[in-house]
Amino acid sequence: MRLSSMADYAVVTMTAAARHCGGARVSAAQLADETGLPAPTVQKLVSRLTAAGLLRSSRGAGGGLKLARPAAAITLADIVEAVEGPIALTTCIDQERDSCSLDACCSVKPHWPVVNAAMRGALAGVSLTQLSGGAQ
Repeated sequence: MRLSSMADYAVVTMTAAARHCGGARVSAAQLADETGLPAPTVQKLVSRLTAAGLLRSSRGAGGGLKLARPAAAITLADIVEAVEGPIALTTCIDQERDSCSLDACCSVKPHWPVVNAAMRGALAGVSLTQLSGGAQ
């Protein structure tokens, strides 16, 4: 399994936001500067991460972005799912995209949910605090 570039960039963006946790709000432009990611990419990610409830955005003087909940309560699975949607290692796990020609005779399909749950569990076991270099 390989994360898409956008999922990878979302993790980088969230770790940068987490380093500001407890401090002043930060702008998308500031996150772009800190991460070296293109500003339009960070803006797109900020929109997705805000929609997923991982970031909170405020307008006006003193506005900007901050984590919507503590870094310890945000996991790698949360971040990946905010950008990629539900974690599904094969298309047969994702009911909306299931178009496998072997569906009717596949002996492995019943086992994929167990593998998928293990993968999601592993990602859910890594907190944003750990990713951002905070306390383990």
